[in-house]
Amino acid sequence: MDKVKILVVDDESRMRKLVKDFLARAHFDVLEAADGEEALDLFYQDKEIALIILDVMMPKINGWDVCREVRAASKVPIIMLTAKGDESDELQGFELGVDEYIAKPFSPKILVARVEAILRRVSPAAEQDTVEAGGIVMDKAAHLVTVDGARVELSYKEFELLSYFIENQGIALSREKILNHVWNYDYFGDARTIDTHVKKLRNKLGKCGEHIKTIWGMGYKFEVNE
Repeated sequence: MDKVKILVVDDESRMRKLVKDFLARAHFDVLEAADGEEALDLFYQDKEIALIILDVMMPKINGWDVCREVRAASKVPIIMLTAKGDESDELQGFELGVDEYIAKPFSPKILVARVEAILRRVSPAAEQDTVEAGGIVMDKAAHLVTVDGARVELSYKEFELLSYFIENQGIALSREKILNHVWNYDYFGDARTIDTHVKKLRNKLGKCGEHIKTIWGMGYKFEVNE
């Protein structure tokens, strides 16, 4: 079986080598790019790239612009790396459709775990069923969501969040439970990440966004009023 290809983009050669070594141990095929321009060239040349690990601050073309161009052409999962701890940077990343956001320094083992978790979620073989709730239809195999027959474009994280809500209809879910399940790791950052994703998800779902109820002081609950 062919190895899954990961594109690692960072202008620091030591950082690329560190990430590549850990991914290689996990049996991934790693491509490297030292700047945004080289990253886009590789992205367009190789259609088998399954995930991109992308640094923010780079010469020629920065990570944000690379992300924008990739997102215009593909839904390939993107993990952004940054040396900054600014919340606005994290929110900008999610607005652009970034799937994960990791601040340096980070644990390479945690990075590999997140890569594996994302790839499991987006694998065609991961889910083969379709679920429906309150006018929302999710085709997990095709990674497709429709609301009253109209297609809704969701990021991978938004898709997983909606899936978790629908699977747990009527159950009050704490932010901690949502983070641990949807993000698939112990999250030590600001839980407002959840609120940002829920706000975007509600907006994209239109009137069906009302199914996501806020449980003040705790979290959220997906509930369809008959």
